[in-house]
Amino acid sequence: MKHSICAVLLAFGALAAQAQAPAGPTASGAVGEAPAAAVAGVQGQNIFEVKPDASAEPGYAEQTNGERMKVQPGNNAPMWRQVGAGVTGYSSLPKTQAPEAGNLIQPFVQYPGSRFTNAGEAWREVRNRWIIPYGAALFAIVLLALGIFYFAKGPLGHDYPDGPGTRRIERFTPFERAAHWANAFAFVALAISGIVMAFGKFFLLPIMGATLFGWLAYALKNVHNFVGPLFAVSLLVIIITFVKDNIANRADFVWLSKAGGMLGGDHQVPSHRFNAGEKGLFWWGVTIPGILVVGTGLVLDKLIPGFGDVRGDMQIAHMVHATLAIWMMALICGHIYMGTVGMRGAYKAMKTGYVTDAWAKEHHELWHDDVQAGKIPRQRSAAPAAGEAASPTAGQPAQV
Repeated sequence: MKHSICAVLLAFGALAAQAQAPAGPTASGAVGEAPAAAVAGVQGQNIFEVKPDASAEPGYAEQTNGERMKVQPGNNAPMWRQVGAGVTGYSSLPKTQAPEAGNLIQPFVQYPGSRFTNAGEAWREVRNRWIIPYGAALFAIVLLALGIFYFAKGPLGHDYPDGPGTRRIERFTPFERAAHWANAFAFVALAISGIVMAFGKFFLLPIMGATLFGWLAYALKNVHNFVGPLFAVSLLVIIITFVKDNIANRADFVWLSKAGGMLGGDHQVPSHRFNAGEKGLFWWGVTIPGILVVGTGLVLDKLIPGFGDVRGDMQIAHMVHATLAIWMMALICGHIYMGTVGMRGAYKAMKTGYVTDAWAKEHHELWHDDVQAGKIPRQRSAAPAAGEAASPTAGQPAQV
């Protein structure tokens, strides 16, 4: 029995050794394994090279979703290709209530500074590649220039005594000052909230964290929306109140040719109530951009019927709104500088409404001369200053 078991084990060992032995040379002289028999109906192929048989049909790429379902059930590529191209599909919602209900991705457009791509992506490119970085650069340049100018020249003008008995001229009436400060308050609130919403994630988010910054941005967004109407109304009052004194005249061209006297000497170039620089700010830094900023802001708040109902309107309104708002803030920085530390006596004039005769002669000589000649009343408001009688009213400013 023992010998029988050993014989069986030796036989199985010989068979195993024979199966593991390398194959002998083939007819061609190469050593290798005999080819396996092909299995009927099974083909080996790289998965990345596999193409459904239906893709070889003529017009496959132009098939509609219904045609594709006939040859490849479950393949919705034509539908999503149309969605990506901005095609508007069917929606049961009325156009008056949801004008873009059937559109998921906007059609392709090319905004200034963007690629030719869908409108949402084009707007994002304009905002993130142009408005935000170049707006921040403009702020930095303006603040740096004002700092250099201040340390190079210091405050403009001279200090004049303003004690009892000093002759003064009413430069701004109480109504004008109220309009100015209301507009200034609204503008500062809008500027701060706008800066935080546009640039805050770069300098506040890393410090405050996502939660606190989110609450701050949310609160300032509401401040922005509710203060906007105050700015719109006060802007209209500012334009109506000051437009008559901001019409250009020949003296303004002289002022411009000499850069207002800021680049040489201490003598101010003669001007009327407002010089050419102030008039330029009135038109190009307040009135024209201000009207457009207010208009686009009302569109963004969906307060103008017929505008802001579709994403394209909102995107264009936002780009105009943000660009002109940054432009206004950059110019108003110069105005704030000149009205505070940049010119002696300027802030006091807007605070109290009065300037001395000496200040008026130094900074606005032609206006001072018209007051002295009686062409402009020294006291324009209803109630004269204490201890000072109003000169007889002699009409409006005579500008040459």
